[in-house]
Amino acid sequence: MDPWLIAFGFGVGILVGTTGMGGGSLMTPLLILLFGIKPVVAVGTDLAYAAITKTAGGFLHFRKGTVQTSLAWWLAIGSCPGAVAGVVLLERLGLDDILLPLIAGALLLTGALVLFRALMSDGADERETVVMETRHKLAAVALGASVGFVLGLTSAGSGTLIAIGLILGFRLAPRRVVGTDVFHAALLLWVAAIAHLFSGNVDLMLTLTILIGSLPGVWLGTHLSTRLPERGLRPALGVVLLSAGLALLSMAGVDFPAAVIIAAPLTLGVLAFFVLRNVKPPLIARTDP
Repeated sequence: MDPWLIAFGFGVGILVGTTGMGGGSLMTPLLILLFGIKPVVAVGTDLAYAAITKTAGGFLHFRKGTVQTSLAWWLAIGSCPGAVAGVVLLERLGLDDILLPLIAGALLLTGALVLFRALMSDGADERETVVMETRHKLAAVALGASVGFVLGLTSAGSGTLIAIGLILGFRLAPRRVVGTDVFHAALLLWVAAIAHLFSGNVDLMLTLTILIGSLPGVWLGTHLSTRLPERGLRPALGVVLLSAGLALLSMAGVDFPAAVIIAAPLTLGVLAFFVLRNVKPPLIARTDP
């Protein structure tokens, strides 16, 4: 058991509990870049550990009353079949050679959306609960299916992409976004992890090692979620994801100077910080259709 894996698992667990994102997006590139794990095994193992981690986080958020379960279940109706389709495509078409660019692309998209999410709203139109009309149910199924497919291929985006949809499409308040997102991700990740397990892509000992750190981390992060400045954590996470995406592209053969991998995301993060300094805190959320 590598103590560094335990330490990284703890750090990623805190991010998952606090922001509802960062699990698959961070752990997969860490396993590939720092520990030399084969990409397809990194994806499968990451999903297996994340399923357990987000189950713990989802239970804690459910107890704290931050989950809209009706919305989460409709998301899962689309995302679970989508994830299985992604795993089957990965297995049948033998995408190992292009898996690194696929993961890198998912990370770059996720990182950009994290920064966008941090900057896009002042919270004036946010609400605590969405009344699930037919249009909301159809939108949730479509959102879940697309994110589930990406997750099955790359293990990235289950938290961030769903969170973006919950804010843009459903206008949920931040704490309800995190709770609903983590609860839904637990359902989705179990399906994707089991599919990868049957495909032989899960290293169970590696999964156990990561869990030793991540479970305490997600417990701590969930309890800190109402105290830490979430608007400050999101840009920082976006910078890390963009850097990881560029690093994986470099590993896949794209010629990026090291300075670009570090400086470009950092510059965006600094710009986001200065923009956020002038954004007013969110107003009180409401409940409406």
